[in-house]
Amino acid sequence: MYRKFERTPAEQARIQAIREHYQARRPTPDELLASGDVDEFVPLGEYLGLLSALRALRKERESRGLSLAMIADRSGIDKAALSRLENGLQTNPTVDTLYRYASAVGVELVLSVRAGKD
Repeated sequence: MYRKFERTPAEQARIQAIREHYQARRPTPDELLASGDVDEFVPLGEYLGLLSALRALRKERESRGLSLAMIADRSGIDKAALSRLENGLQTNPTVDTLYRYASAVGVELVLSVRAGKD
């Protein structure tokens, strides 16, 4: 789903300046961490796995006719926080948050372990 964001000309100019700065400079991850521009990196594979799980939870929530407000009441998690979680804006949720969300939907969240690539 695509949502158009309304930005002021000043905000558009600020964002464009940031893009140009990073495209010209191309800082390394270590430089980004040292500069304070980012706090931490989430590996892409982990992020995509999280998005996949959240998509499945959202689909299940919707198929059961449950609103975010209902899940917020059941889980004790703020409705806005649930929305950010479902939309992938919360890149490092706690396991407790994920379990509470899944339980409120009425499903079981299962974590597994796989051998890593050596």
